[in-house]
Amino acid sequence: MLLTKNIQQYICFSESKLVDVLNKINENKARIIFVVSEHGKLLGSISDGDIRRWLTETKKLNLNVLAKTVMNQSVKKLSVGANQAVVEKFFNAGIDCVPLVDESEHLIQLAFQKQSGFFVGNIEVSENSPSFIIAEIGNNHQGDINLAKELVDHAVAAKVDCVKFQMRNMKTLYKDSGENDVSADLGAQYTLDLLSKFQLSNDELIEVFDYARSKNILPLCTPWDIESLKVLEIYGMEAYKVASADFTNFELLEAIANTGKPFFCSTGMSSESEIKETVDFLNKLGANYVLLHCNSTYPTPFKDVNLRYLTRLKEITGALVGYSGHERGICVPIASIALGASVIEKHLTIDTSLEGTDHKVSLLPNELKEMVQQIRQVEEGLGSDEQPREITQGELMNRENLAKSLVAIRDIKPGEVVTRDMVEIKSPGQGLQPNRLNDLIGKKTEREISAGGFFYMSDILGQTKKRHYSFNRPFGVPVRYHDFRQILADTNLDFVEFHLSYNDMEVDLKDYFSEEESIGFAVHSPELFANDHILDLCSDDPQYLAQSKKLLQEVVSITRELNQYFPKTKDPVIVVNAGGWNSNGFIDGALKKGKYQLISDALNELDLDGVTIAIQTMPPFPWHFGGQSYHNLFVCADEIVEFCKNNPKIKICLDISHSMMSCNYYGWDLIEFVEKVAPYNVHLHIVDAKGIDGEGIEIGKGDVNFPALMSLLDKDNPQVQFIPEVWQGHKNGGEGFWAAFEFLETINPV
Repeated sequence: MLLTKNIQQYICFSESKLVDVLNKINENKARIIFVVSEHGKLLGSISDGDIRRWLTETKKLNLNVLAKTVMNQSVKKLSVGANQAVVEKFFNAGIDCVPLVDESEHLIQLAFQKQSGFFVGNIEVSENSPSFIIAEIGNNHQGDINLAKELVDHAVAAKVDCVKFQMRNMKTLYKDSGENDVSADLGAQYTLDLLSKFQLSNDELIEVFDYARSKNILPLCTPWDIESLKVLEIYGMEAYKVASADFTNFELLEAIANTGKPFFCSTGMSSESEIKETVDFLNKLGANYVLLHCNSTYPTPFKDVNLRYLTRLKEITGALVGYSGHERGICVPIASIALGASVIEKHLTIDTSLEGTDHKVSLLPNELKEMVQQIRQVEEGLGSDEQPREITQGELMNRENLAKSLVAIRDIKPGEVVTRDMVEIKSPGQGLQPNRLNDLIGKKTEREISAGGFFYMSDILGQTKKRHYSFNRPFGVPVRYHDFRQILADTNLDFVEFHLSYNDMEVDLKDYFSEEESIGFAVHSPELFANDHILDLCSDDPQYLAQSKKLLQEVVSITRELNQYFPKTKDPVIVVNAGGWNSNGFIDGALKKGKYQLISDALNELDLDGVTIAIQTMPPFPWHFGGQSYHNLFVCADEIVEFCKNNPKIKICLDISHSMMSCNYYGWDLIEFVEKVAPYNVHLHIVDAKGIDGEGIEIGKGDVNFPALMSLLDKDNPQVQFIPEVWQGHKNGGEGFWAAFEFLETINPV
């Protein structure tokens, strides 16, 4: 059984369309979706059987019906924390997935029968979760409680999931307490001598456990005997580790299994027949366990690691597996991730030359930190073999620049049939891909295409034509100076948002405007300026910061000049990505306050008279020219609110795509996010998102619950202007924007 809190892919909103529900069922492979309210309350479920029932009962097939019309409202559920035996009864009744709710009926967890995994504290251990990384301190503290705490600090800095120690009752574990056995072999005498010198007392260990918890890291422990297990149970240890030496100790294994806690078992020094015997024993007990492939030599020669045995171990157990390493270095545990290890254990020391066998195979603090970083990078890079390959957002951006398109050789009039001699293949890849050539030939054109112009998918499937739209708030689209007239024609936009490039900073506005325009306007400041300068108002480099302020002041001047041609708009909005990105990773949270203050100081130094600065909400992984970055500021709603309270003249541009990705990454609720920042919104970018970096996708094709969102915006942000900032929506005369308006009109009609 797997208990998981990662439920996003298994839920939909009551207002979701059935076609989207079907797509999600296909993606999650669970054959079921749970329907929740916009605040996460469980309302019902939709299974394959529910859809079949609906199909047989409906008179007119319409896959755009809402989930709430198809769902089963009598969904069987249990309370969070329900006894495993109770959950198992549901499974025995033929249910594969059980929803677990809190006292307010909010869906919190799902229990899956046919998946393996469990929680240690609040950390999920499963095939779908990041690997659970254990820093094994053992007795590397040398019997010094202060050194033990120092090692905990190093483990915290490395961002492992837990620190593990060992507890022994020497009197019950070894004959003659182990210390005075003159008949013992040299190896045994050496081990017993180390243990007698370097043990921490039980009280000292418990003090270290408490210290670890105070540092927000899980403490775990290996009980080497039943008496130690009793002590750890009284303390409230959340999970256990079984040493290789006890892998065949059924008495201890049964005692640990009977605690009901999950545990990890190293398999060093055991044959395959012994492994199978122990697996059978544990399965009969109904234990939650993970076997760790291990070679108990110190250090293990690389030739003896036999890492591929992980695959066989998984076949033997049919459950989760992991790796506990005693080899030197970090390459083997990192490689184990690619072979399916869900748990990694490595020893930690401050000095590999200290007395004791474990130190020689232990990692130094900087090595442990590097191992964790590389494991997380490999996990991110592994992806999934269950989904077809999709083009990533970064690839789409590069395809625009590097790929090839179908291009018109000559002018083509509306109504002409496209023939092969009208088409050539040229870069860049901003139009129809060359593999659609045969689909294009023979089609009658619906528009005028100039020589050198791109063909688009709409030239095959038919165009979405612009028209007059009706919304209960001002609406517009993004434009450039060169396409402003073309996009504005034959529609009733209230305003336009000029997306400035760094070249636009140098143009003479008189080349584009000669008289007053009748609509409103906003400006989107360039993100990338000349000489690869990405605006950053909180840069630690004084010269870079000064240049950013200078460039933003120039944008303000251009906006004031534009305002002369668009006098309808008072204090026009300038959308700004204020900065806070980092190419190497997220910054320490303690540094954020200073970064926000730098932005505040920078804006206070600028002359902003006659304009409204609207800082854009940001995603965790924005795309810049040159690749993906990590963003640290204006990502979290609470931080945005605090900044706006401290800077009342500065407002917010709520970018739904950006904030949806942030919510997906951090596990926040988008509706709650929007409710928090709503008082500070003066401009809206309405657009969809998928996952944590699927930015600007077609509205209605991603993760945003638009009915709930638009309802909230009508309540909390009435009359706040919006644009549909669909990526590449400007192509083919703004076709992507018109499709977005079509969708939004069906959700939010006047």
